[in-house]
Amino acid sequence: MLLASVALVALGVSAAPAAAVREQRQEPAQDAAISIRMLDIPAGRVQDPRAQVYIVDHLKPGATINRRVEVQNTSGETQKIDFYSGAASVENNAFTVPEGRTGNELSGWIRLKTSGIELDPGERRPVEVEIAVPRKASKGERYGAIWAQVTSAKERTGNITQIHRVGIRVYLDIGPGGEPPTDFRIDGLAAVPGPGEFPVITAKVTNTGERALDMTGTLSLTRAAVQAGPFKVTNGVTILPGQSGQVQIEVNQALPAGTWDVHAKLASGIVERTATGKISLPVAAPMVVANSAGPNWLVYAVGGIALLVLVTLAGWYLVRRQRTRLA
Repeated sequence: MLLASVALVALGVSAAPAAAVREQRQEPAQDAAISIRMLDIPAGRVQDPRAQVYIVDHLKPGATINRRVEVQNTSGETQKIDFYSGAASVENNAFTVPEGRTGNELSGWIRLKTSGIELDPGERRPVEVEIAVPRKASKGERYGAIWAQVTSAKERTGNITQIHRVGIRVYLDIGPGGEPPTDFRIDGLAAVPGPGEFPVITAKVTNTGERALDMTGTLSLTRAAVQAGPFKVTNGVTILPGQSGQVQIEVNQALPAGTWDVHAKLASGIVERTATGKISLPVAAPMVVANSAGPNWLVYAVGGIALLVLVTLAGWYLVRRQRTRLA
């Protein structure tokens, strides 16, 4: 039989050399450990944390790029490793990969210069990746993954096949001209009781750009001279253009009761946005963390109407006064 357990790992800049996507189907007693990481980063994306762990790019139809990834055998045994590309999608704010070697349009454009290698314990080796976009490719962003996989022999006693694979996400946008913008806004902060003793701060994020987002970030709390944090985003959220998602940050530290100032800094790649507010601890029930980053559209609208009324009244008064003097 086949035992399956799937976990997706979204990594930040400090996560090398662990994998950007990980799937493991195995018995807990044995782990054929391998890892994969990016070796080549485009010069224009050196400062982008996403480009350091994923392949993120924008290409015109007919263009070709070459990248290298590095695979390492981190186990104590020699491993035979297979390489292939596979499909991926973004569903319910999660970067999702199917089981097996299911492909899609993007995976068909990816060619790995080797289909398999054998590595001794601790050995690492680069693997060349080529992505060739057809000239008639339509505009839009595609998602895929590059996989390194180890498959063990079936156990004599349980007839179990163990599969361990690690991979790197691919975000490839196709279209003429320059790269579409990446942007988002934080629509509000809230606090809810956590699964344990600590509360969870949630931020509603809306993708206002034209490329998918992978949300990271931190949250800090301040009260008088006391500062807590920064606490990191605890859930991996990928948000498609025009959609919204909930980012969660657990305040995993015991703090005194009272009112605390909240400062959230969220990012996707090099794009950062902040939101501030106040929270009352302990959090016994869901509460809104008032966002003080600036007035919302309603405040602007009311203020604009009030200003227009004042200007109109002032103008009417000056005209009336001038007429009186002329009379």
